[in-house]
Amino acid sequence: MAAASSATSVHDFTVKDSSGKDVDLSVYRGKVLLIVNVASQCGLTNSNYTQQAQLYDKYKNQGFEILAFPCNQFGGQEPGTNEEIAQFACTRFKAEYPIFDKVDVNGNNAAPIYKFLKSSKGGLFGDSIKWNFSKFLVDKEGRVVDRYAPTTSPLSIEKDIKKLLGSS
Repeated sequence: MAAASSATSVHDFTVKDSSGKDVDLSVYRGKVLLIVNVASQCGLTNSNYTQQAQLYDKYKNQGFEILAFPCNQFGGQEPGTNEEIAQFACTRFKAEYPIFDKVDVNGNNAAPIYKFLKSSKGGLFGDSIKWNFSKFLVDKEGRVVDRYAPTTSPLSIEKDIKKLLGSS
């Protein structure tokens, strides 16, 4: 697993899937990625999961992936087990994209992938993630292209996704 400081792309990282298996993110080389910290009990849950599913359905065959990382650091709004989280997302919102292991996105125990994302694109108020559903758009080479606030609707990012896919 790459240290956030030595990594040059998202593809340098290995993360855990929701069942605890290693996933080398280099398998996503050549795909446009939207990386999101998700939560099941947030006021933003319904709109974000619904719109993420719409984007995924529309662009998955054009090389678009959503990587969802559950996080319980904001208001304790993701208290479930990995199994419960995946079942919630897949059953209630028909999420067909990968839901990974629950991670911390801030603090000393922040997942290395999140340290890298934040160092690549700081937010309006510095590096820390402010809330659930912060979004990072990553190009086909694994470079962080943009960062979006939790309140930015996934559908409003569609034009940026299309541009990276080359389908504008």
